Amino acid sequence: MRMLMMVRLPHETFNLAVRDGSVERKMQRILDEIQPEAVYFTEMNGQRNAMLIVDLKNPAQIPALSEPWFLTFNANVEFHVVMRPQDLQEAGLENLGRKWA
Repeated sequence: MRMLMMVRLPHETFNLAVRDGSVERKMQRILDEIQPEAVYFTEMNGQRNAMLIVDLKNPAQIPALSEPWFLTFNANVEFHVVMRPQDLQEAGLENLGRKWA
């Protein structure tokens, strides 16, 4: 199942990694390990964030995806199911609309 993995990176821990020069190595190690489909970095509410698209075949994968962020950066991690346009087309919205109208 395709998931949006949202990672909130705390200032103090991330700043320390930036200052000591280890941030790129740490980030690359995590990304190499979890191999997301896509990764985007942004700011949200004044905090650094990473948004990753991952394929979750089994809920047992959640620790392998999130623990590197927890243990490396003391980050907060959330998972949200996402759909591609093709997935939405297969959802049968018209039938659901008729059923629940």
